[in-house]
Amino acid sequence: MKLGVVGMPNVGKSTLFNAITQAGAQSANYPFCTIDPNVGIVSVPDERLDVLAKMYEPDKVTPTTIEFVDIAGLVKGAYKGEGLGNRFLSHIREVDAIVHVVRCFEDENIVHVDGSIDPERDAETINLEMIFADLETVEKRLAKAMKDSKSGDKKLLEQVELLKRIQKWLEEGNPIRSMSADEEEKAAIKELFLLTDKPIIYVANISEDEIGASELPMVEKLYAIAKKENAEALTICARIEEEISELDADEKRQFLSEMGIGESGLDKLIKACYKLLGLISYLTAGKQEVRAWTIEEGTKAPQAAGKIHSDFERGFIRAEIVAYDTLIENGSMQACKEKGLIRSEGKEYVMKDGDITLFRFNV
Repeated sequence: MKLGVVGMPNVGKSTLFNAITQAGAQSANYPFCTIDPNVGIVSVPDERLDVLAKMYEPDKVTPTTIEFVDIAGLVKGAYKGEGLGNRFLSHIREVDAIVHVVRCFEDENIVHVDGSIDPERDAETINLEMIFADLETVEKRLAKAMKDSKSGDKKLLEQVELLKRIQKWLEEGNPIRSMSADEEEKAAIKELFLLTDKPIIYVANISEDEIGASELPMVEKLYAIAKKENAEALTICARIEEEISELDADEKRQFLSEMGIGESGLDKLIKACYKLLGLISYLTAGKQEVRAWTIEEGTKAPQAAGKIHSDFERGFIRAEIVAYDTLIENGSMQACKEKGLIRSEGKEYVMKDGDITLFRFNV
């Protein structure tokens, strides 16, 4: 799971990245501070692991993780190679989803590459560069498909029609993720590896003074853009999040309590990214280890077992499962066994988030 943190220069990308990963990415007040992508691995917050750790007292606790990539700031003309455009676009092709940071605060001490603060313009700048890059890809594929379709092949003719529809949608300034398509068309679009087809979360970066404010016009404009694109949006103060990230667990809880916040913006962001990618976690628990395992929604039991080891999938017999809530409600695995609450599931079982699982296999 790889997420690209993108945005215009000097919007707070690297500050947010530092807060997310504590990886020490360089952050400075000049454009193109980030040239080569910084990469950080981050644990997905999961309170269930803490509860299971108290119950089992394991040798180790292993959460699931997400990889964040801090990508260079983008300017107009990137698709033509302006600034670090070619690098930006190649790096963004490699991520599974986009975290688009947009500056929604005024600060005369922090320069803006366009000289003023305008979330709509900034979001549009990056989106248009990705749209232009996608248009180049689609036009090349369309030219080839039209040439090949002269044979009269039905599938190729359908491909031409879809590519023409995609081309028109992009030419109208729309990202592909907001285009309606049936399942077959979506599969075909996926094979094009278009930048604007990637799922996206817009992050409105606000100032410390704006935390808790009820009306923030710039933030509202960004949320409207997200809604139009069927995208997600969150509000975060990157500077405060960076400060929070330097606190230990107790200090963090106290700080959040004093601010009247249940969880940090970063925890919300990481969870939102996990959800955005259509991922869930099943859990394994024992004295050796309590661990969360990442799978896609809809994964069946044998393939989930294969996440642990290929032998588990190859020799899968059954999965012994109890829901997390059921385990907590009854206090122990032994109590669940005595009450017949542990289910035996076969090869067709579709895993659910929070399934506490023991796989039986034979190879």
